[in-house]
Amino acid sequence: MGVLVSTMTQKGQVTIPKDVREILHLVTGDKVEFLLNSHGEIVIKPVTRKVSEVAGILSKYKRRKSLTIEEMDNAVQQQFKNDIT
Repeated sequence: MGVLVSTMTQKGQVTIPKDVREILHLVTGDKVEFLLNSHGEIVIKPVTRKVSEVAGILSKYKRRKSLTIEEMDNAVQQQFKNDIT
C-alpha cells in the first residue's frame, strides 16, 4: 500500500484514506480508537459494536412471512424480464 498522507483541517479533522477505510472495513458513522503503543506510535483501530447497539437495526426489513422458493424464482424471473425490455 505504501505511504498514505492526509492533511489536517483547522478543526483538527483528517480524512482516512480510502485504502485504509477498506482494510479496516469502515463505513460512515463507524468509530475508531487512537492508541499510543510502546514505540510512541499511534495505532488506529476500529471500535467494535456491541450487540445492544445494533439490535433491531434490520427490523424495518422484517416481513410478515417468508417467501417460498417459487415466489423468489418468480421475482427473479420478473426482474430479468424487466431488465431485458
